[in-house]
Amino acid sequence: MRCFFDTNVLVYSRDPDDAAKRAHARALIERSIEEESFVVSTQVLVEFYATSVRRRLLGPARALELVRFWGGHDTVPHTPDLVTRGLELHQAHSLSVWDGLIVQAALDARCDVLFSEDLQHGRRFGDLEVANPFLPAVAHEGPARPYAPRKARKQKRRAG
Repeated sequence: MRCFFDTNVLVYSRDPDDAAKRAHARALIERSIEEESFVVSTQVLVEFYATSVRRRLLGPARALELVRFWGGHDTVPHTPDLVTRGLELHQAHSLSVWDGLIVQAALDARCDVLFSEDLQHGRRFGDLEVANPFLPAVAHEGPARPYAPRKARKQKRRAG
């Protein structure tokens, strides 16, 4: 399962104001990295850096270290074609411009799930499912159990 991470999940992984979200975001990120399912975009990396430095969650040097580390994994670059298709998503689905680009990057990376607090939990874009990892119904699965998109849960039930 390929997991795309929106900026807000990365930011929560460093936010000292919410220990529960911080711990859950870190566990989710670490598990995805271990399973080689972690995906971000260049937009997410830039937004993470800008937000974490502006909010003083991290100093610029530490924020850059994390951008380098996360960027060393599967990272979707924003090309003119991706931007155009992301803007089409923005128009067709009433998304913000930035969310349209995030969704398009996740689609281009063939991700199964987009972890985000900003988009509607359970919303689908083709095979991509949006999941808010901080909702109690999702967060209770904890670090030991990976999040399974609806499609995977249905397939698992049929097989069992």
